[in-house]
Amino acid sequence: MPDADVIIAGAGMAGATVALALTGAGLKVVLIDPQPFAEQVAEAFDGRASAISFSAFRQWRALGVAPLLEPRAQRIEQILVTDGRPPGASARGPAPPWLRFDAEEIADRTDGEPLGYMLENRHIRAALARAVGASGIEVLAPAKVASVEVTPAVARVTLEGGRVLAAPLVVGADGRGSRVRSEAGIGVTGWDYRQAGVVATVALERDHEGVAYEHFLPSGPFAILPLTERRASLVWTESAARGAALKAVGPEAFEAHLRRRFGDFLGKIEVVGPRFVYPLSLQLADKLTAPRTALIGDAAHAIHPIAGQGLNMGLKDAAALAQVLIEAVRLGEDFGSLAVLERYGRWRGVDNVGVALATDLFTRLFSNNHPIVRAARGAGMALVNHIGPARRFFMAEAGGAVGDLPRLLKGEAL
Repeated sequence: MPDADVIIAGAGMAGATVALALTGAGLKVVLIDPQPFAEQVAEAFDGRASAISFSAFRQWRALGVAPLLEPRAQRIEQILVTDGRPPGASARGPAPPWLRFDAEEIADRTDGEPLGYMLENRHIRAALARAVGASGIEVLAPAKVASVEVTPAVARVTLEGGRVLAAPLVVGADGRGSRVRSEAGIGVTGWDYRQAGVVATVALERDHEGVAYEHFLPSGPFAILPLTERRASLVWTESAARGAALKAVGPEAFEAHLRRRFGDFLGKIEVVGPRFVYPLSLQLADKLTAPRTALIGDAAHAIHPIAGQGLNMGLKDAAALAQVLIEAVRLGEDFGSLAVLERYGRWRGVDNVGVALATDLFTRLFSNNHPIVRAARGAGMALVNHIGPARRFFMAEAGGAVGDLPRLLKGEAL
């Protein structure tokens, strides 16, 4: 007899979200994760914060998680994109091209929602862990998947230590190095950007007023993302060598380098907490499904953080997979069959590839100091800035409100 309807490897943000969606619709789920939940919610788990699209936040609202997140969520009211030097940094010559997105422009179609929400990953994990605990989902952690054997009727997951679990479906939400993906024989395509993302949190002298800044510098994007309590999360892209150097230098030297890029438009800044450095690369699974197997989140795709879409893609995966499975159950279908899973693969495959290629193009276009390229992108930014429909389309796209949306992303229950 199966131990569950669905076994999910990976209790991170995407894995926990799809687990809650499936459990709420009546399926029995087992979550497996190599990290104890206590470590998942540690104060400085990895230093990262995420820009959550308003459609992804609707999903958490529909699943009952939003009340746990709202006190920690910073609304993004505006996004200011500049090409060249950051505002406030001393420089001669004309001001760099810029582009502004304002939530008020699309308020009529979003019921007054912001462009997105900034949330520290540790708070997202804590809220999801509390919701998972309250839902009664069985969590095996710490536990690692050793192998997956697929039969015509079930997938058998063997854990390190020898325990075997069986279910009609196994979901790989276990990150870039997904064991579920490798056991299913699904390959990956991708490349290294030879860049590093330097992540830190800073306290600000002046209030950011809910504005997110994205500065495209020759070395890569420099993002200043608003957090609660007059703080900001920085995602500072540098070459791999400079990233390693910035990780190694002392705090005074790091802050000196940071101030030169940050400028003084938000007053004095102070680094609070540790800093982290992550290598940047692109990785796409060759397909999202295999017999009795589906991939979501970083197991399916890992992209450059230039547009802040990585986690949002995983949350879209979770919403789409949950809807496909629940609809199949209600129709009396074998929800773990390849015929059902391919509906999910078709639904999410094109969008995932499109977003990955778009972020790759932006990375190459904007991490480039060639005069002709700079002139072309400056003209493009000025054009979009003066065309309202184009600007509103980009805001809706970034908010995850374009295309065939799963019901959860519309805020509807399954």
